[in-house]
Amino acid sequence: MPELPDIELYLTAMRSRILGETIHGFRVASPALLRTYRPPHTEVVGRRVDDLERIGKRIVMHLDEGLFCVIHLMVAGRLQWKERPKTVIPKKVGLAAWDFAHGTLLLTEQGTKKRAGVWVFDDEVQMRAEDRGGVEPLEVGVAAFRDALVRENRTLKRALTDPRIFSGIGNAYSDEILWEAQLSPVKRTSQLSTEEVERLHGAVQSSLNRWTEVLAAEVGDAWPTKVTAFRAEMAVHGKFGEPCPRCGSPIQRIVYAANETNYCATCQTGGKVLADRSLSRLLKDDWPATIEELEERRG
Repeated sequence: MPELPDIELYLTAMRSRILGETIHGFRVASPALLRTYRPPHTEVVGRRVDDLERIGKRIVMHLDEGLFCVIHLMVAGRLQWKERPKTVIPKKVGLAAWDFAHGTLLLTEQGTKKRAGVWVFDDEVQMRAEDRGGVEPLEVGVAAFRDALVRENRTLKRALTDPRIFSGIGNAYSDEILWEAQLSPVKRTSQLSTEEVERLHGAVQSSLNRWTEVLAAEVGDAWPTKVTAFRAEMAVHGKFGEPCPRCGSPIQRIVYAANETNYCATCQTGGKVLADRSLSRLLKDDWPATIEELEERRG
């Protein structure tokens, strides 16, 4: 699922291409993509893109005359930019296209389960209601960070990825953050010391800022085409069995349902390997069966 650094990458690319431009067409390949029906999605046609912002993992187009178009990519949704106006929507993976005078913004999604969605609002209050309520991790101070973290007694993995607690963090970057902070993914938020809270806060901000900068430098002025949860430069996410870049121990993982957590036992759990079987009840109580279920919870 595209997370905060990936969404910011898309926003930067979109601002240089469509900010201030008028939408000449909005083509939808499947009505199931649309999550709102009033106003009709055709209302975006003829509207100018006045601003772009991120709400959690959602992209919001602010259009003139008080209209808003919200895009949620979910797990497999991706955005593409084509220099040709009215580019054909690709079969099987194509969901929608926003046409501009100098190009087309395409929304695609791999796989058979189409989770991505588009909302159209003519009321900002309704649009803001799509915000799951999590604090912005790059803007929050230590005190507010701790308040959000301990509001519910959750595992650190769950707390970091719950959109009601923190905005924009998902499975991949939570692994990287916890590795950087040298904290166990299954440690309870109520068990954290003041020093550990401060360490986690620092790791959240340094990791997300660093990855945002790395991805931006990698793409430059081009359109981001490699938005993926697995990157060679990552320390632990997707690195099961590979050596930890800090201590050299093999990276371990916890698998539950459709979720996977990667960690270094030496750096994060005092050398203890967390067994899937012994954690099954804990994970069942504290972790939804799918990423989609977690993302769609309003709390």
